[in-house]
Amino acid sequence: MTTRSETAEAFRITIAVRSDDLDVNGHVRGPAYLAYGDHARWACLAAAGVDPERLRARHDVGPVNLETTVRFHRELRPLDQVEVTCAFRWGDGKTSRVVQELRTPDGTLVAEVESVSGLLDLTRRRLVADPARYWRDMATHPRLLGL
Repeated sequence: MTTRSETAEAFRITIAVRSDDLDVNGHVRGPAYLAYGDHARWACLAAAGVDPERLRARHDVGPVNLETTVRFHRELRPLDQVEVTCAFRWGDGKTSRVVQELRTPDGTLVAEVESVSGLLDLTRRRLVADPARYWRDMATHPRLLGL
């Protein structure tokens, strides 16, 4: 996969661990890590100026997540904060990757989340070719998306 993200601006967001993110052992549940990654990806798109409703209205496409992998390194606990980054990796096909790191304020890596995504043609119900073209068209700050 060829990557075009070498010139990307770094996107970061800090998220506080909430009490409903915890399991019975007092540490963050696995699905909460996925939610942190999802939240950061949507926040990154918003910071880049992408409005999903405009994307749908203009191109009749919508984002879909095809696969997500989480690698856990350290646990998060109550009252922790986690900084989540987003780095988009674009190739020549119908999908892209978003690589995310979750770190504590002191820089300790707690997890990595990697997602494979595409844009779905909402009429044909098929992935569109060159999804980066659609994101670039909609973004006011495409560098946040590695474009």
